[in-house]
Amino acid sequence: MTGLVSYGGFVPRYRLNRMNIFKAMGWFNPVTMGAAKGEKAVANYDQDSLTMATEACLDCLGDADRERVDGLYVASATFPYRERENAGIISSALDLRDDVRAADFSDSLKSGTTALLAALDAVEAGRAGTMLAAAADCRVAKMGSMQEHYYGDGAAAFLTGTEDLIAEFKGAYSVSHDFVDHFRSDGMPFDRTWEERWIKDAGYGKIIPEAINGLLAKVGMEIKDFDKVVYPCHFDRVHKGIAAKLGIEPERLQSNMSTTVGDAGSAQPLMMLAAALEEAAPGDKILVASYGSGSDALFFEVTDRIEEVRQARKGIRGCLENREELANYEKYAVFRRIIPVEMGIRGEFEPPTAFSTLWKYKRTVLGLKGNRCTVCGTPVFPEQRICVNPECGAVDKMEPYRFSDKKGRIFTYTGDMLAFCIDPPQVYGLVDFEGGGRIWLDFTDCSLESLKVGMEVDMSFRKKYYDHERGIHGYFWKAVPRVEA
Repeated sequence: MTGLVSYGGFVPRYRLNRMNIFKAMGWFNPVTMGAAKGEKAVANYDQDSLTMATEACLDCLGDADRERVDGLYVASATFPYRERENAGIISSALDLRDDVRAADFSDSLKSGTTALLAALDAVEAGRAGTMLAAAADCRVAKMGSMQEHYYGDGAAAFLTGTEDLIAEFKGAYSVSHDFVDHFRSDGMPFDRTWEERWIKDAGYGKIIPEAINGLLAKVGMEIKDFDKVVYPCHFDRVHKGIAAKLGIEPERLQSNMSTTVGDAGSAQPLMMLAAALEEAAPGDKILVASYGSGSDALFFEVTDRIEEVRQARKGIRGCLENREELANYEKYAVFRRIIPVEMGIRGEFEPPTAFSTLWKYKRTVLGLKGNRCTVCGTPVFPEQRICVNPECGAVDKMEPYRFSDKKGRIFTYTGDMLAFCIDPPQVYGLVDFEGGGRIWLDFTDCSLESLKVGMEVDMSFRKKYYDHERGIHGYFWKAVPRVEA
């Protein structure tokens, strides 16, 4: 049997009330009042599709043996790099083996389900034992547009394999159409959309039913046989209308999260699938379909192992509970680089990234790996040849040691108003790790006032800087304090 071994989800901590968007830009386009309902998830200034996909993968992997992962497929319509494998960066951050198969899936909002299908196919064909598939998007829309209300940020990830399944893969059906409801050419920061009614009727209203009906015919089942049906559509009336057209009872229709997250692009159907698994019971049959240049429809049947994995995952539900309101629309616009701000001399200067040095220390920088003395067990970051324990001092007796999955506590911290930061003050300090080791790190997803010495922190892969002149995205790990919402 082939199927899902685990799942993970990620929704950014910040949420923007859509009415705040309308209050800021409704004067320009009053019709957006109709979309100003609920809130949407907003990535922090140091997050993008790559870092969110990493977070979802970390949640998915849990304490699994990463040496057993044979490949990583990542999907996004908003990858930070056009010519540098984004999946390769994530693979290093996850500390996967060097000989894994890594690939990017992009340019379509159904790329998330396509990546998952490719991972399932690789396992089913026997070319891989376990494959990790993830999708994330952080789409930017023009100020005052309907899309500014619709789009939200998020990610999901699934581990596929043949053993210890939480959901067995039963079949799939795909359709491909060059249906241009929206598009974004290379170099364009914002997408362009076609007429909304046409998108609803000829797009969502026909393509999703085509894929679902195709799957039903292929597996010889009826829609009533499924306990949950999952498909994306940020138009609530259309979403419910498709269900009525297909004969899906309201209680069997998975929420599209339009009022809590928004449309997360390629990640949306996978996030909804993860949310469905959070409520599923053994034996439940789940149908998930995507949308974008066609559709993929997949059929899963949940196994008895679902509860065991569910208890160990933060998932979509945990992320939705961990929220903080981003009340300032202007801050959101700055985070997304929609409007420029004065960066000052410190913010303007960015030394060039030495890629040869990054290559040499990629496990240190991207994987947050140090080493540990095999004589006394003392860990240290970054790597050292000599044990830092004054009572040991062993030379060249070190083994690799990963800090990214270790819990830490704040030893000391400060807020710096002189250092440049998009969200000042710059907050940083020392973190002590369980099992030993201390690292100087930036803190994120918190306020200076919320911190205290001894507070527990988790490691989070984030964007450290963006070199505007050279187009370089730099990544490192930051500490996220466990602050109550």
